[in-house]
Amino acid sequence: MGFKQAVVLAAGEGERLRPFTTSKPKVMIKVANKPILQYVVEALERTGIRRILFVVGYKKEKIMDYFGDGEDFGVEIEYVFQKHLLGTGDALKQAENKTDERFLVLSGDNVIQADTISGELLEMCGEEDGNAILIKAHKDVSKYGVVILMNEMVEDIIEKPSEEISNLVNTGIYAFKKEIFGFMEAELTSALRSMIRRGSRIKACETQGAWLDAVYPWDILRLNEIVLRENPAKVEGKIERGVTIDGRVSIGKNSVIRANSYVKGPVIIGKNCEIGPNACIFPSTSIENDVAIDAFTEIRNSVLMDGVKIGSFSSIHDSIFDTGSFAEGGFIARSEEADIEIGGEHHLVKVGAMVGEYCEMGSNVIAHPGTIIGNRCRIKSMKELSGKIPDGSWVV
Repeated sequence: MGFKQAVVLAAGEGERLRPFTTSKPKVMIKVANKPILQYVVEALERTGIRRILFVVGYKKEKIMDYFGDGEDFGVEIEYVFQKHLLGTGDALKQAENKTDERFLVLSGDNVIQADTISGELLEMCGEEDGNAILIKAHKDVSKYGVVILMNEMVEDIIEKPSEEISNLVNTGIYAFKKEIFGFMEAELTSALRSMIRRGSRIKACETQGAWLDAVYPWDILRLNEIVLRENPAKVEGKIERGVTIDGRVSIGKNSVIRANSYVKGPVIIGKNCEIGPNACIFPSTSIENDVAIDAFTEIRNSVLMDGVKIGSFSSIHDSIFDTGSFAEGGFIARSEEADIEIGGEHHLVKVGAMVGEYCEMGSNVIAHPGTIIGNRCRIKSMKELSGKIPDGSWVV
């Protein structure tokens, strides 16, 4: 018997991803012009699971407005609400009265594909009588729950271990029987450990499919690059004379690539965009709808959300611009290794600028590598920026 229903946990905020989660939940951050949560929905639909329960909480209206009842995505979506963000176990508990006897549970904030769940979890682990967890080998296990196995059964789950005890991490994808609710605690992994201690068996299945997680702002670029590799080439916009399109490039309706521009894929450009003339768009760049990129500007390995405007003679590398932000001509965001502090942790990362929503930047502004500019900031011309600039700042 296959699964007919999935519960998708989409209530969390994603605090370490600020400024990009100030006005939207982590699951609604876009990668290759689609919210992360949409990849989960599409993977479920392709495996034949069309009844989906979303557990929503933080900024829930952003999710509900986008997905509605699921009809546009070929699925049926119902919503349950987590009033207080008390953990993944508490989130799942909200769905107790609406689940089948057996169901899948997935995190809404990981990019997955149909083969991630179809081959392994649904067939190998989907026996009538058991609970199961999907695991994946991962290079850096320090941010995840590490799974200790014995004979393909889960012996323990250690959250964020300080030393490497195994390279197998918990993907947050599970097959459960309704009995899980009898063990429920604030965190789902605590509930699983309780089950194991009381003699329940939880099978572990390793997936080779895509499972991509964004923990920090620069992870958005990594996910974007990986997802774009699979993006189909499709040109629906207008291409003027002298334009060179090289590789896998997708251009949406009513977009115009002006004369003598160069676009090297993988690149996705949404609808109603205006690029160039004489602009260069280099690989692993996602440009959403209603974006304008002026003459002699180059964009490389970057994510530009809806309504972003970049003036002429700008150079933007390894950077993220959230919705509606605007930079006049000569904006420079170069990419080098930078020490970035988030939540008391220091990270050495090669990255450009990370710009929140609705920022306005004058001409000839330079953002040093690793600069994080909060939402709705206003920055005068000829400024050099570094470090973190809080939401709503004026730099004069």
